Amino acid sequence: MTLTSTTLHDQAKSANTASRKLAGTSTEVKNAALIAIAEAIEANRMSILRANEQDLEAAKRDGLNFHMMDRMTLTNARVKDMADAARNIAELEDPIGEILEQRDMPNGLHLERVRVPLGVIGVIYESRPNVTIDIATLCLKSGNGVVLRGGKECILTNTVLAGIVKNAIESAGISGDVVQFVETTDRALVKEMLEMDDVIDLMIPRGSAELVKFVGENAKMSAITGGVGVCHTYIDADANLEDALNIVVNAKTKRPTVCNAMDTVLIHQSVAREFLPSLATEFGVHDVELRADGRAMSVLDALAGGAKVVPAQADDFGTEFLGLIASVKIVDSIDDAMDHIAEYGSKHSEAIISENTETIEKFLNEVDAGAVFANTSTYFNDGAQFGLGAEVAISTNKLHARGPMGLKEITTYKWKVRGQGQVRE
Repeated sequence: MTLTSTTLHDQAKSANTASRKLAGTSTEVKNAALIAIAEAIEANRMSILRANEQDLEAAKRDGLNFHMMDRMTLTNARVKDMADAARNIAELEDPIGEILEQRDMPNGLHLERVRVPLGVIGVIYESRPNVTIDIATLCLKSGNGVVLRGGKECILTNTVLAGIVKNAIESAGISGDVVQFVETTDRALVKEMLEMDDVIDLMIPRGSAELVKFVGENAKMSAITGGVGVCHTYIDADANLEDALNIVVNAKTKRPTVCNAMDTVLIHQSVAREFLPSLATEFGVHDVELRADGRAMSVLDALAGGAKVVPAQADDFGTEFLGLIASVKIVDSIDDAMDHIAEYGSKHSEAIISENTETIEKFLNEVDAGAVFANTSTYFNDGAQFGLGAEVAISTNKLHARGPMGLKEITTYKWKVRGQGQVRE
């Protein structure tokens, strides 16, 4: 399909028009559409996987790297997860129409502040086809229209998924125009999309730091321009080291290609000699390369076996690796750890492992990040894991939303004012 900026604007305008009717659609109808999406995903599983296989074959020919390939790969389990996400969102409370506050004024006016949809959300994303379903379903439940622009690496898979969504919601009586998918990989149209502030209310980039930066610099509408995850785990002097090892390995290896995967381990000097050899050995089992600062290297120099340990370079701190690489640094105190996080973190996901309640609270209160964790894995920073059903993004912004963005994070509010003929003097 050849798409021009005029055609793209027409798509966004159609989403904008349809979103106004969707804003008044009942919860029952929206939930029926979500169940229809889940059932359609399951019924079309083989078609989805065939399209994904074609995308993967093209990606191999193009020499895409490991983390991109992993993000775009669908399996039976991942397809089931997409269907389950749609059902989970159907079960969540509908935020639209919630009365946030109300009051009666001395002049008799009755005021209500009510939650309403944002309008139309534009999403530019790379690699992950589950984003198509997660965002479309969250926007549907929250009454928003959406314009989806996926990357070329997954164009066939995303086209199939978007078609499934549109057909399913139409079967439930909702206009398919509320979900628009850009069926072209022409990058020139990305900038055009970022200029459509007359029909798109919020822009969300999902992908590389370069994409996020480009959207931040060029979007005329409000944009979520955070989300890159440089994630740390601090092993405190009072840590349970067995728990620490399990948590760090999970945070690094469970799915290393996602933004909530751990990148850097900070270890208190008093437990470094005991903890580091176990960490290096376990990382070796999982084929993780450990990039160690000078103090950590002095502990690990004599380590034998399958561990992959190399001296850290300056840019190994503050890097989102998106693969089986982790940096490690020995620190003298929790304050040193927090100073390092303040300098090198991206305000995404930060964790402490400690049995000291006072130290834990200090970390949770003082570390500046969208989500802070104590004695658990940063891999939990996820909309579904937080009970949000799914997420449109994990924001590191401070306005207007932070952390996993679910239904409420893609709404706004308006004031309803009811009178009986009052006029202002």
